[in-house]
Amino acid sequence: MMKRKLNELAEYVGGTLVGDGEVEISGVASMDEAQPGEITFIASPRYLRKLNETRASAVIVSKEVTAADKPLICAAHPHLAFVKILTLFFAKPYQPKGIDPNAWISSTAQLGKDLTIYPHVYIGDRCRIEDRVTLYPGVAVGEDSVIGEDSVLHPNVSVYSGSVIGKRVILHSGVVVGADGFGFVKDGKKNVKIPQVGKVIIEDDVEVGANSTIDRAALGETIIRRGVKIDNLVQVAHNVEIGEDSIIVAQVGIAGSTKIGKNVILAGQVGVVGHIEIGDNVQVGAQSGVGQNLPPDQAFSGSPAMPHREWLRTVMTFPKLPEMRRTLVDIEGRLKKIEEAISLKEKEK
Repeated sequence: MMKRKLNELAEYVGGTLVGDGEVEISGVASMDEAQPGEITFIASPRYLRKLNETRASAVIVSKEVTAADKPLICAAHPHLAFVKILTLFFAKPYQPKGIDPNAWISSTAQLGKDLTIYPHVYIGDRCRIEDRVTLYPGVAVGEDSVIGEDSVLHPNVSVYSGSVIGKRVILHSGVVVGADGFGFVKDGKKNVKIPQVGKVIIEDDVEVGANSTIDRAALGETIIRRGVKIDNLVQVAHNVEIGEDSIIVAQVGIAGSTKIGKNVILAGQVGVVGHIEIGDNVQVGAQSGVGQNLPPDQAFSGSPAMPHREWLRTVMTFPKLPEMRRTLVDIEGRLKKIEEAISLKEKEK
């Protein structure tokens, strides 16, 4: 069992130690489940009341907290510090397991060092698999594709031909990279398929959740830039570009040729039409429908998407609509009676 002294952990995360730095930590847990010997964290001030209730031997807190009945690590970003310590305790060093004889690998494929390739993996012609890559059972890598160093492809990932996967990329089970974009043109009533002859490029440090799909470009490239994190069940259409460090949450659908800026957040079930641009640092609320360009550095919600504060005012109006309708009907009735009375008087003249 790994053990670390609290002063070592404080130095590791760049935090300030308050209390006994010689306390030994052997595990990490949540506030309610932590036991003696473990460390936990408080990220929100509303949970500070639990500081002296938890059984943990130490707590990671914000720098505003300066004293408690137990040792503390005071950090600028408590949640981030907790994640770093969690990774320290649970991340296992990579140990290559070699190439299983039941994998099918083309004789023209280029293989790096220290690989882990499980049974029933397929690697096509002229592929390049770089050092320390892990391919789990059922992974298929189409011809002329590249998988970068230290990348992990979980079971049943499909990488179509000509796709480029960067370094330290994680593709979870069922991900499909490089399937044809959804492109058709009408010939009368018939749908004629537009050949999809482009490729997909996924840059370094990207993670893609289970059963998400990233379509190849019709022409050119579909690009997922460095550091992007994509949740489960996301659809990225042909020729889309997603900027660096963006977060795409579950069940988002992005239509073709849309360009998404850096550090964008699309919350769950957001739908984005094609051929538009979303600026850097934009946040779009859950279930929003984006049908037009969105300028940078703003938050949007609703369908159609509008500035978030405007959407909040709109939502607050919805419950009042029945009452407002009754009022309008009443006013309309009164106005009609007044008009009838005026008309009658004019006739009497």
